[in-house]
Amino acid sequence: MSAPPRVPLTETGRSRRPWTGLLIPAALAFAVLVALGTWQLQRKAWKEGLIAALNERSRAAPTALPPPEAWPGLEPARDEYRRVTFEAKFEKSGDALVYASASAFRPDVSGFGLWVFTPAQLADGSRVVINRGFAPSDTNWKVNAEISPPPAGKIAITGAMRWPDPRGWFTPQNNVNANVFFVRDPAEIAAAEGWGRVAPFYIEQESPAPPSGLPRPGKLVPGLPNNHLQYAVTWYGLALVLAISFAVWAVKSGRETREKA
Repeated sequence: MSAPPRVPLTETGRSRRPWTGLLIPAALAFAVLVALGTWQLQRKAWKEGLIAALNERSRAAPTALPPPEAWPGLEPARDEYRRVTFEAKFEKSGDALVYASASAFRPDVSGFGLWVFTPAQLADGSRVVINRGFAPSDTNWKVNAEISPPPAGKIAITGAMRWPDPRGWFTPQNNVNANVFFVRDPAEIAAAEGWGRVAPFYIEQESPAPPSGLPRPGKLVPGLPNNHLQYAVTWYGLALVLAISFAVWAVKSGRETREKA
């Protein structure tokens, strides 16, 4: 009958776990780190494309708002942030307030506050939702100054086309009774407010500005940070450190096992 294999002991007398037993966990950790680095490179390419598109579209002169029959063919990748100008009449159905942080594209505002969304009717009767601007507020959705009502009559509006924000896992549910929403989604807001059918996008208003200054409209300004390359280098660096550390430990562990066998 053969003797059982000897298990190497450490200096304290406890058995040393063979390096092969940690090979799979180390390989999985290495794969995760490499995947995170690759994901950051993909995010870098996406961010560069976004910055280039925002730079180009924000500097272009405003063009006419696409007609309603063209709306189904619009795509965020091609049309978001495009500056447009058009005439519309704000409806008297009231404002909807979206509680959110200041936009990364609006360096003139900061902190959390209320974005004021109001439906407007075009000449052909179709509706588009206008984000009239930002009003700072406290955590109870109250502002320190009065928000100006939308101007009466037909006015010329200049702004940028924006598409709805995705709803995250931790986004609060809308408080319709308080007329407060937490996602900039014109269709969702219109359904809750009874505004009827609206455009699949909304307009980030640049002008005109209200007499009181609130809500505060403004032009989108490219200023997105792009740190994904350094994040990718960090993840790849950690993967390299893990691989080298494991290789050194495996060689040392194997040598000690052979010496004590």
